[in-house]
Amino acid sequence: MNNIILVAETGSDITKDIAKEMGIFLVPMHVTMGDNTYDDGTFPVEKICEYYNNTNKIPKTSGSSPQDFEKVFDDIHRLYPDKQILHLAYSAVTTCSYQSALIAAEHRDYVTSFDTKNVSVGQAAVVIQTAKYLKENPDVTMEELLKEVSRISDNTKMCFVPAELEYLRAGGRVSNAVFIGGKILRIHPSIEIENGYLVAKKKYRGKMESIIPKLIEEYSNDKNLDKKEVYLLWSIGLSEAIRKLAEDKVKEMGFEKVTWMQTGCVITTHGGPGSFGIVGLSK
Repeated sequence: MNNIILVAETGSDITKDIAKEMGIFLVPMHVTMGDNTYDDGTFPVEKICEYYNNTNKIPKTSGSSPQDFEKVFDDIHRLYPDKQILHLAYSAVTTCSYQSALIAAEHRDYVTSFDTKNVSVGQAAVVIQTAKYLKENPDVTMEELLKEVSRISDNTKMCFVPAELEYLRAGGRVSNAVFIGGKILRIHPSIEIENGYLVAKKKYRGKMESIIPKLIEEYSNDKNLDKKEVYLLWSIGLSEAIRKLAEDKVKEMGFEKVTWMQTGCVITTHGGPGSFGIVGLSK
């Protein structure tokens, strides 16, 4: 059994089942609806859409606080006093979580934090791949593991397309003019993660069922994704038919293992329902 335990935020969209299976501890991020703030992952994602439909406002999201990390770090240390903790953080340029973890670790010399420069399923891919590496290399030191994590993080590529721009507009991330133009022309910008930032890239035009196979092929080839495994992300509202279309496409392209992961409350708040994305490791 290895001497290092992994920690990540709930915004990674790692499910509780995966976390339990792989020995990953999750720290809650937060969602505020009206006067109430909730821990991410403690309520159904459908409530995000219900809140927007009822108020025409999107919820507000916030990162994990130092107190959130202190609780999880202390719980782990009580259970495993001889083990070290590696926090694989949600992109530091998008939230306060990484800084919160550094504050919480000031008097806990058994904690190390690393900025994955990824969000949602991109972060999940880094954490899951690291967990697999730990299982295969139980005697690895923290220094050695950080070198491997850096390699995994650099090679993890994520791209997604929102089904609609309504949530991005409501959150002030696109202008009314862009929103109206996108709605009329059926334009869907692809959002890529670059150095931790969410960057709008190529614009796709048409229905999601025609866009997604094209996105999969172009992004996979452009990033030279390893065909051993691919993660496909989806948010509530993406139809089963479109999901099958996407899975058929990645299998047609020769991907050996396909892992579907649903976006939780944090990413759904920003991207809205019906979004689709692809995450893989470049060769």
